[in-house]
Amino acid sequence: MSDAAGAPFERRVVVAADAAALTVAAAGHLRRGIFDAIAARGACWIALAGGRTPRAVYERLADPGTPAIDWTRVHVVFGDERVVPPDHADSNYGMARAALFDRVPLPPSQIHRIAGERGDPAAAADAYAADLARAFAVASGRWPVLDIVLLGIGSDGHTASLFPHTPALDVVDRLAVAAVAPSAPASRVSLTYPVLNAARAVVILASGADKAGAVARAFDDTVPVADCPVRGVRPAAGSLTWHLDAAAAAKLADAQAR
Repeated sequence: MSDAAGAPFERRVVVAADAAALTVAAAGHLRRGIFDAIAARGACWIALAGGRTPRAVYERLADPGTPAIDWTRVHVVFGDERVVPPDHADSNYGMARAALFDRVPLPPSQIHRIAGERGDPAAAADAYAADLARAFAVASGRWPVLDIVLLGIGSDGHTASLFPHTPALDVVDRLAVAAVAPSAPASRVSLTYPVLNAARAVVILASGADKAGAVARAFDDTVPVADCPVRGVRPAAGSLTWHLDAAAAAKLADAQAR
């Protein structure tokens, strides 16, 4: 994807005073989304993200709250993963396990993790794609429809492990793809745009002044997707909500931040 994203679309922007308030708002949003998905379809399928801001949200989500979540009806996948073992300090799964899984009654069989310990990112991506295709019973060329996709944004505009000017941005015929990051651990696996954009709801989190430039580029319709990959996240029929703190929203125009 080398061109700017296509036609305008609606997005909701929630700006919190600081990172702590963002955590409360985003966790509440996810709690309600999980509850509503279970009420509507009997289960909730959610894709989790890595990073410091998502971790705080997971910790908050693990605490008791209203509405109460029936964790036995929640199924978890991952938007991306580093090609490391699950007990490695850089593992997104390991972070989510400590922040959330070990604190709620989520059946282990309903956690679909990316096998980073395989060492070969292409093989891990193929295995993950096969796992998701089986779990959703989707035919070739069709995409699983996740209830919620949670994403972050890097200071370079990447999301999941879709980094600027990398081949993974152009993959539209697979569920998951090997990806390369500009910093260690460089080998990654990521869900592709078609899967992210098939979701019923996408939630993007950003906090801190170091994200302000990337957030501003994400909202700039003249910026090519290749330069700011989060701009390629445009749910075809679902909702898109940005949860920002004031520092991350600092470079947005007033109209954009509402």
